[in-house]
Amino acid sequence: MANDASTVFDLVILGGGSGGYAAALRGAQLGLDVALVEKGKVGGTCLHNGCIPTKALLHAGEIADQAREADQFGVKATFEGIDMGAVHKYKDDVISGLYKGLQGLIASRKVTFIEGEGRLFSPTSVDVNGRRVQGRHVLLATGSVPKSLPGLEIDGDRIISSDHALTLDRVPKSAIVLGGGVIGVEFASAWKSFGSEVTVIEGLKHLVPVEDENSSKLLERAFRKRGIKFNLGTFFEKAEYTQDGVRVTLADGKTFEAEVLLVAVGRGPVSQGLGYEEQGVAMDRGYVLVDEYMQTNVPTISAVGDLVPTLQLAHVGFAEGILVAERLAGLKTVPIDYDGVPRVTYCHPEVASVGITEAKAKEIYGADKVVALKYNLAGNGKSKILKTAGEIKLVQVKDGAVVGVHMVGDRMGEQVGEAQLIYNWEALPAEVAQLVHAHPTQSEALGEAHLALAGKPLHSHD
Repeated sequence: MANDASTVFDLVILGGGSGGYAAALRGAQLGLDVALVEKGKVGGTCLHNGCIPTKALLHAGEIADQAREADQFGVKATFEGIDMGAVHKYKDDVISGLYKGLQGLIASRKVTFIEGEGRLFSPTSVDVNGRRVQGRHVLLATGSVPKSLPGLEIDGDRIISSDHALTLDRVPKSAIVLGGGVIGVEFASAWKSFGSEVTVIEGLKHLVPVEDENSSKLLERAFRKRGIKFNLGTFFEKAEYTQDGVRVTLADGKTFEAEVLLVAVGRGPVSQGLGYEEQGVAMDRGYVLVDEYMQTNVPTISAVGDLVPTLQLAHVGFAEGILVAERLAGLKTVPIDYDGVPRVTYCHPEVASVGITEAKAKEIYGADKVVALKYNLAGNGKSKILKTAGEIKLVQVKDGAVVGVHMVGDRMGEQVGEAQLIYNWEALPAEVAQLVHAHPTQSEALGEAHLALAGKPLHSHD
């Protein structure tokens, strides 16, 4: 192993996804000498196999739905089908533009980019391409990959992961989606818009089970209206091939058949065989354990992103990477409040939230200390124009701050920024009610909900 002892970087980053490249960019900006090691393309899962491509597919599905439903807006249009080749070109063009921009940023900040599969060799070095890269500090950011279940083999043909679904060359006539979390409901939504018959199987009691129960029920109602089927509360037993597809059997004996089965049961950390345990890094079920400042138990090693057991969101990776870079540069850093991170599921309709659920608030503060208010989007002019249905639900500590904002409806992901400020600045309903929201906008619904919670409702009943 060649050892380039003449170069000792301030920071060596193993993994160029959201967390890794954010740390590289911020570290270089602060004057650190940074090496970024990545075996694939910088940008990682989010840019190439996750956030960006799935949202492109969902937007293509939205356009398809608008073409089908144009008559109700007085627009004469015909829907002639989906050209998956053209859809993929649109998606890939979006990715390509962002990828080129990111490559330019990496180069302009003078980050040393090393393409190759790296492995932790010591608490201060990484081996890659026959070279030992030395650093005063090492950041592990090797991300995650789609998971499966015991006995369920993903073949990439009939039984597929989200990675395969992103490059599928056809619209499946029918699909079973195993898992009703974010990934599962987003693909179910997109495929239904493309014309598939979709069934979602979720072992827990609700779709998007980590969200407030009211949001889950609203999404289930919307999916029923769209003709997306789902089976809740019974776990997967087995999958087997049929003559032209897949049959799924549940623990209660119920069976479902479709052309393809998408396994969307979450993502697992990429950590095996990378030298982490050999260097004494504390692990749990493949995840690297860190403190609130993203430090591992080894003083010279930090870890961020999907590799650590925090929220698996690209923007969480960004924040964690920035935190590490700023800590190493000597800046004062503040731990991330993960409850204060906005969460969005980009299905139709969208589900967006920040803060804690009503159930969690009651657990923390006591049922008698929690107030919840629902504002129906039927009272919002812009939502009427868009013909979207849903609600905004506020969770408040009695006579105190709003501790949860939960929204269901089209474009709610674009409203979560204000909700994030309300939660993180511990705003009182009366304080938000004083703000004047533009009319007609969907953000106005947030203002109306706070007016109602402050005891002075305008376009809603007392």
